[in-house]
Amino acid sequence: MRSLRFRLALLLLVSVLGVVAVAALVSITVLDTPDRDSFRMTFAEEVRIVTAVLKFDPAAAERYNIKIAGTPEREPGIFVHDSRGIRDALAARGIDQDVRIVGDPNSRTRQLAFEIRPGRWAYLPYPGFPPRNLPGFVTYLAVLALGAAAVSIFAATKMTRPLVILNEAVSTVGPDGLPAHIPEDGPAEVRVTASALNRLTARVRTAIESRMRLVAAAGHDLRTPMTRMRLRAEFLPDDERETWLKDLDELDRIADSAIRLVREEVEPSSQEATRLDLLMTEIVEELGEIGHPVGVSAAAFPAVSVLARPLALKRALRNLVENAAVHGGGARVTLARVMDSAELIITDNGPGIPEALIERAFEPFFRVDPGRRKLKPGAGLGMAIAKEIVTQTGGTIAITNRPEGGLEQVIRLPLAAA
Repeated sequence: MRSLRFRLALLLLVSVLGVVAVAALVSITVLDTPDRDSFRMTFAEEVRIVTAVLKFDPAAAERYNIKIAGTPEREPGIFVHDSRGIRDALAARGIDQDVRIVGDPNSRTRQLAFEIRPGRWAYLPYPGFPPRNLPGFVTYLAVLALGAAAVSIFAATKMTRPLVILNEAVSTVGPDGLPAHIPEDGPAEVRVTASALNRLTARVRTAIESRMRLVAAAGHDLRTPMTRMRLRAEFLPDDERETWLKDLDELDRIADSAIRLVREEVEPSSQEATRLDLLMTEIVEELGEIGHPVGVSAAAFPAVSVLARPLALKRALRNLVENAAVHGGGARVTLARVMDSAELIITDNGPGIPEALIERAFEPFFRVDPGRRKLKPGAGLGMAIAKEIVTQTGGTIAITNRPEGGLEQVIRLPLAAA
């Protein structure tokens, strides 16, 4: 009700109906105003003539079908009131005569009654009530209102179409953070808006890809000097060599993670049906072989297939499970089918993440430790890479702190078509 389209339509509707109402009122007032003075003078003359005729020849009433009766009285369903206008017109001619209008609202008729002699009144036809075609009038107003509403909605829709395009563009933002291409058709304003959005999307995409390639190139180029530094470190004393090699390993992990993150951002999607239960079984076994404690909540995972890139999805889920095992003191994995999605839950018994920082958990190079101490290996890109892969697959990741301690990671992936 507060949308611009609704307000414009309401404004146009009220404006159209208001103009029509004013025009109708002016037309009735100016074009169809009766000449009341002429109307009264005509009936005053008729009363004068009939009175003179009947006084001279009372039998003329029967010949001319003029009703003669007693004084008009008010009765149920009958009203009687004085006609001052006709009386004033007669008075202007020097005639003092009582004139009344007798009406029957049920039959919608009126009569002009005037006294011809004491106690005897003549009754003449008098213009009745104007006909009331209420159904026709209501139909006219309804058609007018519907027509005005249709025109108002159509005009408001056309006027706000560029704004609707903006809303549609936002709703079509894909995993890459950019809206889909908008067809450039329709009125000139709509075409201009769609063209501007498409140009903006193309420029942003080009800028993002350029920066991603720059990051990948930087990460790749870092490996050559790090290799030389590693060779030189071999000639250092034992106590210094261990420190240098540890720092170089950390730099190598950062460079490798940056390259993988860029690769997930820009490489084209080629998804296929992947058995998620077999993939998780393989990940649990591999992590167990290198000494990471990972438990399974059931004897076997249920058989579920998702549409994804197998290697990329394995890398993402391995990162998540490994993070829980390394930083959470052990991981526990649950896999289930929930309606049209596969739900993977990874829990741990670690310290969790402060609520104020939990929204930043998927940012690149994020670490819970403010001092970024390297107490445990990692470049801080595992969660970011995992989220990028899961999002491109069409899934979602949500992390929360468990009441009993530790983190709970919930990954939902759409099931592959049977």
